[in-house]
Amino acid sequence: MPSEIKRLRALLANRKLSCQELVMAYLRAIERDNPVLNAYVHVTQHQAMQAARRVDEMQTSSGTFEEPGPLAGIPFTLKDNISTLGLETSCCSKMLTGYRPSYDATVWKILQDNGAVLLGKSNMDEFAMGSSCETSCFGGARNPCNPNYVAGGSSGGAAAAVGGRLAVFGIGSDTGGSIRQPASFCGLVGLKPTYGAVSRYGLIAYASSFDQLGPITRSVEDAAILFDILAQKDEKDSTSRGKKEPVAPGLQNEIRGLRIGVLRELLSGADDAVQCCLEQAIKTFESLGAQIIELSVPMLAYAVPVYYILACAEAASNLGRYDGIRYGYAVDSYGDLDERICKTRSQAFGREVQRRILLGNFVLSSGYHQAYYQRAAHLRGELIKAVASCFAKCDLLLAPTVPSTAFLPGFAQRNSVQTYQTDQCTVLANLAGLPAVSLPCGCGPNGLPVGMQLIGGCFEEGILLRAAWHFEQDTAGAFLPKLEMGCGL
Repeated sequence: MPSEIKRLRALLANRKLSCQELVMAYLRAIERDNPVLNAYVHVTQHQAMQAARRVDEMQTSSGTFEEPGPLAGIPFTLKDNISTLGLETSCCSKMLTGYRPSYDATVWKILQDNGAVLLGKSNMDEFAMGSSCETSCFGGARNPCNPNYVAGGSSGGAAAAVGGRLAVFGIGSDTGGSIRQPASFCGLVGLKPTYGAVSRYGLIAYASSFDQLGPITRSVEDAAILFDILAQKDEKDSTSRGKKEPVAPGLQNEIRGLRIGVLRELLSGADDAVQCCLEQAIKTFESLGAQIIELSVPMLAYAVPVYYILACAEAASNLGRYDGIRYGYAVDSYGDLDERICKTRSQAFGREVQRRILLGNFVLSSGYHQAYYQRAAHLRGELIKAVASCFAKCDLLLAPTVPSTAFLPGFAQRNSVQTYQTDQCTVLANLAGLPAVSLPCGCGPNGLPVGMQLIGGCFEEGILLRAAWHFEQDTAGAFLPKLEMGCGL
């Protein structure tokens, strides 16, 4: 699949299209198609056109183009939990309705410095807690492949926007699979970088030891381009380390002899259609010269409960600041301070957020901390060791992204525990801080995309994306949905 970023940059640089024309085409597409997809919750039309004019002004009368960066003029969307100075950042929660940050997130500042044009903030599960995007106070985003199905979560709006051609790329956050899962549901490429590769400064936290920012794109090359730009060491984030080396220049390097470990526990737990697509993908890698290694990691059975115990504990701590006093939603009438806080949090947080806060406070409470939180923290360490032993035998791990294709609206609310289990394939990368990418590898019987997940070693995005690129090239982008919507430029 060719790079959409490079294609549009060439049109702009050759003056076959002005940036204002490009951005206006996307804004018109948003106006037409967003009522169906609900991908955007805040459209920044005025700011987008101002940015487009600045890009056009850099084109001199002699025809040369002094671009501020490799993304100059490229329209994109940011997830609604990424801070944008003066622009509403609500986390799709009643709690933060009307909140306008006083600073920019580092990723947003980098994108601005590179000339990218923000079209708006994309829909998401409230405070990134959900697997279907339906916990959003704005209603859920819909799947561009079939709007009767969910787009996935929590970065569902970004996936719906990119899949529906309402943005060239989207930036989402991934705590337990929130970039990869909607990318899988919508037939896109979703990259969760190594923990610390991309700065989290300005990301409104869900679970700080798991959260990571990354791109959702239509091609592996675009994901690589964006990773190279965003992965910078940031002094404002104490966990930030930046990237090992640029990855985009090495995408075409040979993968013959690459060792790919297949996590059979995860593959066998997937639906038949997903297993069939993954088995075919394994054959494709073998035809490309990769060595397939069967792996068994029984400890993976603990990954989902360990993740939810630890993530909910961190969420309970991070969301403790939303009390109706400092900023955000506040009730009008109350008796004392305790009643004010209780009413504010009861009215402004949705049910899923409340559920996770309650679970987090329970596992941290006296008498249960050792039985649940400490044990989960210990098991996280054991899981990391188990995964490290896998990388002693192979270069990459292969698994489904999600055990099924996209589900219908309402499924997540009716089947909470079953929905949590859909994270069984994605949480491992977050628990261990590893990079992982989801890319389309087939379709289910309902015609909806199936996602394949590749997991790499720490800061091995180069190997990870190289393997993904070769698979994409060999299949000629055959699994990318062909949709009659969005911007047709």
